[in-house]
Amino acid sequence: MSLLLGAVAYDPKVVTIWSRFRTWLAARELPIDFVLYSNYERQVEDLIEGRIHLAWNSPLAWIRTRRLAAERGRTVRPLLMRDTDRDLTSLVVVRDSSPYMSVTDLKGERLAVGAVDSPQATLIPLSYLRGHGVVPGDNVTVRRFDVGVGLHGDHIGGERDAAIALTSGEAAAACLIDANHLLFGRESVFPPGGTRVLAQTAPYDHCNMTVVDSAPGELVDRFATLLLSMSFTDPEVRPLLEMEGLKAWVAGRDTGYGALETAVDEVGFYDARGVITAREYTP
Repeated sequence: MSLLLGAVAYDPKVVTIWSRFRTWLAARELPIDFVLYSNYERQVEDLIEGRIHLAWNSPLAWIRTRRLAAERGRTVRPLLMRDTDRDLTSLVVVRDSSPYMSVTDLKGERLAVGAVDSPQATLIPLSYLRGHGVVPGDNVTVRRFDVGVGLHGDHIGGERDAAIALTSGEAAAACLIDANHLLFGRESVFPPGGTRVLAQTAPYDHCNMTVVDSAPGELVDRFATLLLSMSFTDPEVRPLLEMEGLKAWVAGRDTGYGALETAVDEVGFYDARGVITAREYTP
């Protein structure tokens, strides 16, 4: 029997990444294969139905997986995470020359965000703003950039477009994850010294490797042990980790998703049973 993993093909490199991981794991006598999906919603449904054993899930996909599992009497858990998936934040960024000093100054202005299903560039930062009295559709206008819908923000095109809208003056502020603020600076999307962080959310967690209760326990344990043993100092392993954007695999945890749970409920993205209820979301 082989372990079967699901991953979303948000970029062509996903094929290369998991092909190389499969080769590395097979060399250590772990039979494994992977299935690629065009969106997270189908991947989540297949995991709950037991058609795959593991899913490399976005944070939003984890929220739906947990809710669907509870509704159907199944058990799921976050088996592993990357070290880079823990304690991330989203930013509300303005032009350095702007007059805004707090998020309440954005009332009456236009805000640029990522795709409708982006946890880091839409759902979490907009929830943060609501908590500070800046309410989308009420006292602030939201310009959303729906690039790669269904990929849950893994395709950062929407975030990049939001950043461009900020620099061009189309928007007074933009929402994005902290790492992409740095990336867009390196890419010259943001001019040097041209932006200022107006607000930063509390830390939250990102992706996790989710396992369903019907998965073969011995193979799952072996898979986790092998990934946790990968060392960034190993010349064979380092390129694999770099491709997937981490220096070490760490144990999964479910404690870093509270802000996203709140955001999902505020906008009715999924209901309590895991049913997609967002009217503007078609994966």
